[in-house]
Formats: sequence, structure tokens, C-alpha cells
Amino acid sequence: MNFWQKLPHGFTVLAPMEGVTDVVFRAVVTKAGAPDVFFTEFTNVSSFASEKGRHDALARLDLEVAPGTTSADQAAQNTTSADRAQNTTSADRAQNATPVVAQIWGKNPEHFAEIASALESLGFAGLDINMGCPDRHVNKAGGGAAMIKTPELAIECINQAKKHTNLPVSVKTRLGFTKIEEYKTWLPLLLNQHLAALTVHLRTRKEMSKVPAHYELIPEIVKLRDEVSPGTTLIINGDIDNLNQTHELSQKYPGVNGWMIGRGVFKNPYCFTTHQATREELQKLFLYHLDLFDQRAAELATRPLDENDPDGKKMRYAYEPIKHFIKIYFTGFPGANELRQKLMDCKSTADLRQVIENSKNS
Repeated sequence: MNFWQKLPHGFTVLAPMEGVTDVVFRAVVTKAGAPDVFFTEFTNVSSFASEKGRHDALARLDLEVAPGTTSADQAAQNTTSADRAQNTTSADRAQNATPVVAQIWGKNPEHFAEIASALESLGFAGLDINMGCPDRHVNKAGGGAAMIKTPELAIECINQAKKHTNLPVSVKTRLGFTKIEEYKTWLPLLLNQHLAALTVHLRTRKEMSKVPAHYELIPEIVKLRDEVSPGTTLIINGDIDNLNQTHELSQKYPGVNGWMIGRGVFKNPYCFTTHQATREELQKLFLYHLDLFDQRAAELATRPLDENDPDGKKMRYAYEPIKHFIKIYFTGFPGANELRQKLMDCKSTADLRQVIENSKNS
């Protein structure tokens, strides 16, 4: 079931980004031009393990904007959305979908085991453990990049995940927590776990994204992979913006299997293609984004916050985060700044549509 080994050399991946790569935005990128692999936002393993947090965790692990489109879903229309998700098999998705890898984080090995055993039935192609997120709240909780400082615990979490799933288990990490040199011990430690794939963001946690990615280290990282775990697929992340750049990098560093684009998607949602989108195409894509947003909001409004209280408060799809995407679609043309400001002042998707409609007539 290791789909990583079936990907073309130089494949592309959309990086997992909190508040960005949810089910709606992945569908938008698919519309523009999909990468070879998608990652979800990361999901807290401890939230999944708790009754109170499981509904939210399952929502973050949705594969489709609207349930009910697969054969398994249609056969379970009278069940809850969580039940429908669990009845959706990998085979249902594999027919015509880009592989989606579920990314998880935490520090409790038992919770890693619990979520790992469930992900396969949810339809994911793989399981990835986040050991690189620099967010201080995540790090304070012992997850993300903080795992670099607790190597024995990191290994135990990997082992528990591998033991409880047939899915290929991978890790996304950084060079180190504080010093670049930490990669010399940290990456071999991970590679010795014989992961299906390893994604290396070419910066430390301390560096965040404030310095250029350390591309000069790629040959050494490839050498480490080849010596310790040649069967591990190697993916590089950091300062990669578009498909043409991945082609150039593949020629320069043939030992790297794939390339992950993160913030580049904010510069161009068509970054996984060579297409140069027009202003009209970007505006149309944004309207598609709004349609999916409304669809998602309506669907979540049917889900209870507490599975033990099905008639109580329902989940909601917050509006404010959609403003993070406005700059993707409205930039680089006369009047773009003024239009973006008007859009940022909107309070609903209906308001956004009205501002866009008015801009056509101005």
C-alpha cells in the first residue's frame, strides 16, 4: 500500500498548512491544477482520542467538501457524517482522486496508535507525523518541532503509528530545533525507522522562514538517506514556488524524489501547472472557493459539537479565515489594493460576491 513508490520522479506535494489546506482549499487547488499529493492540516492525536474533541478531529480529516458522493456514502445516507466517513474506503477514493495524506501531531504514543488504526478506513493514502511545526503553542505542548528535542519519544510515536496501520507512515521535519548541525544526528535517527517517506524543511525551528532555505545541504541529506534507508522517499520543502522550479531542482538534485510547495500557492494557486492565469480566471476561481465555502458551512451546521448530544450546538465553519485567501486572487492589476480592502471589510460570502459584482461595473 506504499503509494509513495508509485509516484513519478520529481513529484509535487502541497504542504500541510494550518488554516489553509483544509478540504475546501484542497478542492480549489484541484480545480486550478492539482499536485501529485495533498496533505491535510495537522490533527491533534489527543483531540481524536477524546470524546469532546473527536468530532472536530473527524471534520479536519474529511476528504470531500460534501459527503455522499462515494458509493459507500450513498449506501449509508441514514447514518451520521462520521459514520459515512468511516464507511468510505480507500478504493472509493483511489479511482479518480489525488492521494491525500493525513498529517497528525502530538506526543502521546497511545493516542498515535488510536488514530493510526482509524485513518485507513477513512480513505487516506498515507499517514504523516508532524515533527517540524514551529508554532510556539504546539511546541509548548511537546508536538511539532519540539519532538526534535525528545528523540526517544519521537521514535515511540512513530513505532506506535506503524504498528497500528497498514498505511505508509512518513514524517515531516526540520533540520533541527536550534542549530543547523542537528540534522547530522536527527535525520539519521528518523531514517533508521525506515519511514515510507521523509520531508525535510531546509531550515531550523529557530530560523522559522526568516532565512533562505539551506539548499547547500541537499547532497548531504541525499547521501544520508542512501546510506541509512535507501527505500525512504525523500521530499524537500522550503522556498519552492512553482512547477518550473521543481523541474529545475530535479535536474540539479536528482537524488531527491519530490518537492513540496507551501507559501508558493499564495503567490499563484495555479503553481502546480505552467498556466498563467488571467485576472478573470483568478476571480472565477475565488467565486468557486466561495461556493465551496458555503457548501462546507451548510454541511458542518448539521454536525453536533458533542456526539453525545446530537440535538445540541452544531459545528460552524468560521468566516474570518477566508480573508487569508483574498490576496491570492486579487493582486497585480490596477486597483487591486483598493478592491482587496473592500473585500477585507466584508462580513459574509454574500458581501464578497456583491463587492466583486460591483467591481465589474466600475
